[in-house]
Amino acid sequence: MYYRRYGRTNLTISVLTFGAMRIPFDESACSAQERAAKEANAVATIRRAAELGINHIDTARGYGNSERLVGLGLNEVGREKFYITTKIGAPAPRDEALRFIDEALKKLGVDYIDILDVHGINTREKFDAALGKNGCLKAIQAAMDAGTVRHAAFSTHGEPSLIQETINTGLFSAVSLHHFITHRRNARTVALAREKDVGVLVLSPTEKPGMLAQPTARLVDVCAPVAPLVLSHRWLLTQPGITTLAIGAADPSQFDAHLPALDGPPELTKEERDAVSRWEQAERKALGDTRCTVCYKCMPCPEDVAIPEILRLRNLGIAFDMTAFGKMRYNLLESGGDWFPGKKADKCTRCGACLPRCPEDLAIPDLLEETHELLLGEKRSRLWG
Repeated sequence: MYYRRYGRTNLTISVLTFGAMRIPFDESACSAQERAAKEANAVATIRRAAELGINHIDTARGYGNSERLVGLGLNEVGREKFYITTKIGAPAPRDEALRFIDEALKKLGVDYIDILDVHGINTREKFDAALGKNGCLKAIQAAMDAGTVRHAAFSTHGEPSLIQETINTGLFSAVSLHHFITHRRNARTVALAREKDVGVLVLSPTEKPGMLAQPTARLVDVCAPVAPLVLSHRWLLTQPGITTLAIGAADPSQFDAHLPALDGPPELTKEERDAVSRWEQAERKALGDTRCTVCYKCMPCPEDVAIPEILRLRNLGIAFDMTAFGKMRYNLLESGGDWFPGKKADKCTRCGACLPRCPEDLAIPDLLEETHELLLGEKRSRLWG
């Protein structure tokens, strides 16, 4: 394991973070024996993280019973082994947020929280609520004054402009965001974070680029001899400004696939650079003049159709046989709120507003119709709503 300074927190954290969003379970649906087994699994996963040198755990109030399970693990493994990040929802007013902080301390079994995130500054409304005179940031600042929270940070699924505005407030020492080899829309945001000395945690680096823990045969062939997951992680960890990647392990064994990404030099090797190039070229070749570059110039859509995300999923489905991943993501639309905004392609009215804005001159309404037929399936919900 190796370590990096996490922005203005000045904490030195591991480049892999244990993201504790996949260990929770519904306690009301378990027998006493099942509950004990699931608790033991959570503790074993945290113990394995410590054995690997991971020293940062990322949890949240919104992740079911994750905070309590992390507390069990800390009691077994040792509080001193980890820096702890937890989160409270951006809309929570000050007094409610203070109560949430108190509850988090009790669940985690700690005297202080190293980093407290404002969870989900995804929209202007949530930005205004969190940073308002009665917002949750006031509670975090009060807890920092009291010594029960050490640092303020935020997580986001928002637009780059909103993330950049939040960074520029100077109120946060770290940010958790999306940034992937297959979707680099936050490249300027990461650069700004580096300039402002704000640490960057990459959310869902395994799932969101295309379920890389179970890559398609096509993607494996394109990236060979480098595993797609390892290549994606290596690409991220060699990008200036990236501090750590959140690994959402559900059991101790799920860390293993990520470990080879720690073996390389500070820069990508020639073999890795060639594999990245093949990954990029394979998409261009497969899609030809129907490839969406996901530039977002087509937006906003009058009907709120999620055009860039839908066509990104089309790219992955056609180029890399990622139709199963595409269906999973596509059917989150209209059920994910501001965590996964926008509507499905069948809401397109063919008004044509997007057409003159597309630098690739794509027949966007036709591609949306095609993608809807390709990816429509059963409605899904996020892991944690």
